[in-house]
Amino acid sequence: MNTLYRISLVLLTSFIYSCSTNVEKNKPNVILIMADDMGYECVGAYGSTSYQTPNIDKIANQGILFSNCVSQPLCTPSRVKIMTGKYNYKNYDFFGHLNLSEYTFGNLMQDAGYATCIAGKWQLNGLAYQDTIADWNDNTRPNKFGFEEYCLWQLTQTRDKGERYGNPLIEQNGKSLERNRDDYGPDIFSNFVLNFIERKKDEPFFVYYPMVLVHDPFVPTPESPEWSNQEIRYKNDTTYFKDMVAYTDKIVGKIVNKLEELNLDDNTIVIFTGDNGTHPTIQSHLAKEVIVGGKGKTTDAGTHVPLVVKWPSKIKEKAVFEDLIEFSDFFPTLAELTDTDVQSDGKSFYPLLNGEDYQPRQTAFIHYDPQWGKYVNQYRNQFIRTLEYKLYPDSSFYNLTNDRLEKNPLCLDSLSNNEQNIKATLEKELKKHPQWQ
Repeated sequence: MNTLYRISLVLLTSFIYSCSTNVEKNKPNVILIMADDMGYECVGAYGSTSYQTPNIDKIANQGILFSNCVSQPLCTPSRVKIMTGKYNYKNYDFFGHLNLSEYTFGNLMQDAGYATCIAGKWQLNGLAYQDTIADWNDNTRPNKFGFEEYCLWQLTQTRDKGERYGNPLIEQNGKSLERNRDDYGPDIFSNFVLNFIERKKDEPFFVYYPMVLVHDPFVPTPESPEWSNQEIRYKNDTTYFKDMVAYTDKIVGKIVNKLEELNLDDNTIVIFTGDNGTHPTIQSHLAKEVIVGGKGKTTDAGTHVPLVVKWPSKIKEKAVFEDLIEFSDFFPTLAELTDTDVQSDGKSFYPLLNGEDYQPRQTAFIHYDPQWGKYVNQYRNQFIRTLEYKLYPDSSFYNLTNDRLEKNPLCLDSLSNNEQNIKATLEKELKKHPQWQ
């Protein structure tokens, strides 16, 4: 091989590697943060006057605020749906469980060449069904769902063995962390995320952070005066809910600040949402209106969650999107971002983020069968809705604009022609799914 040929080959190889590396680096990073039990009424950008959320509000002010994001009414049903893009009747088999036959957005992003991690609340090994689920104690399940690294609560240890806030019981990459009474779980999770970002800054990464905040017990945070008293760190009192919302917002700020510090913010998609409505013991003010938390119920208060997204390199101006988004939509959105062909029940909203034409979904469908205790199971149901109207299988039909709390179903004998047409359309949509029993 002559010298000129060798030099040419080296230069060509170097060029190809450089192009490949640049393509990888140009892939947008994605950080999906999902608060636990935090309805839309808890966020200042939605008009909340009960809480201060400046960091979440900043995301909304720099990106897109989605006014009508529809979740499942409860934690595991939402987690299964958002991670797989499927309606619950297709793959939700037990509370607190995700079947290993499922392909998640962790698998999707990993297969697309992303470094992946998950931190926060897991609750998908089936800990409550140890006599039924053989692999409930498999601490590699997050890896099997596409997350190369994890830092999680409720992976193979049940809640009674250790809680999530003070003195937390956390498993990280195959090992249980040493417990410390002065540790605060949300700090451990968020610091793990920051460390992951720091280590993976030179390659595209996907972070899924299903937070433990603001789920009960409602307890002091390290910024609450009462935190200094170890005896009351798990004293459940709704008084502390406000502090927990503030700490959630602080963590969001920490993550965004890390991106800015590393000059990663411009090409990172930051998504903040909630898994379901707020706990029923919490009352929040939305302007002059009082919203009672509806967690576990199929009402608006149980399924209306915040969703704000920023991507500075693509979203140049603040925008508000009024149409419907639902939890099956996240999976196909990430699939379109990575140019991956997948099957899903959702509708990708990637064009909205990328500044392209987008045809909004006209309806959102919820199948809700929590399989978790008599009190929660009493609310099992299905519904199909538009922005304004909502229909249940028993023909209960509501105008959500005038009756958001669903106290007065419309009289079916007195519907206007337009309402009759809407109801007929929704009935046709409901029939596409298994009949509710």
